[in-house]
Amino acid sequence: MYPDLYNGLNLKLEALKGYDSPLLGFDGKFVVSNGQIRLLVQVGSEVVEVDFIVMDAYSPYTTIVARPWLHALGVVSFILYLKVKYLSKDQIEELVESWSLARQCMIAEELIVFLKKNIDVFAWSAYEALGVDLNFIYHHLNINPAVIPKKQPPQRLSKKHFVAVKDKVIKLKQARAIKVVFYPEWLANTIMVKKKNGKL
Repeated sequence: MYPDLYNGLNLKLEALKGYDSPLLGFDGKFVVSNGQIRLLVQVGSEVVEVDFIVMDAYSPYTTIVARPWLHALGVVSFILYLKVKYLSKDQIEELVESWSLARQCMIAEELIVFLKKNIDVFAWSAYEALGVDLNFIYHHLNINPAVIPKKQPPQRLSKKHFVAVKDKVIKLKQARAIKVVFYPEWLANTIMVKKKNGKL
């Protein structure tokens, strides 16, 4: 059982019993479990006790049932058709899975593996995109050379605004997103805009 299902059932960590044997994950690495818990599981009209090993690891599934569960119900599985059948009282019951849902799980797992493999190409903020190639993107002032530029009168920033601007400029320079240039005739004052969270 994986954390999403365990937490969704509002189960407490105190309910777990010790389980010391490490498990081998799908990626070939050993995973240490958080513990084991016994729960009642209803399958159709049948109710059986199942021991779940809780693992704090990623999986596109919520839980995986093993042979003891299948043996308890006397299940016959048909993997090709995503179906299991079992005898319940005097009749045969069956559980059928959806191919589309199974395919979505496979695609999600493949996507996670791909993203983890190529995590070095992602930048989570502008400060992690160091030295962006100018052939890819850059910003410049769109000025008409035939028009005489005007210089705005300088305005002093408040101490609070000055600290915020200085901090932002340092971060952008370290990320090599900006550089020092000189415009002796064309200057504009810095305008501070609050973000949605209230920060400058």
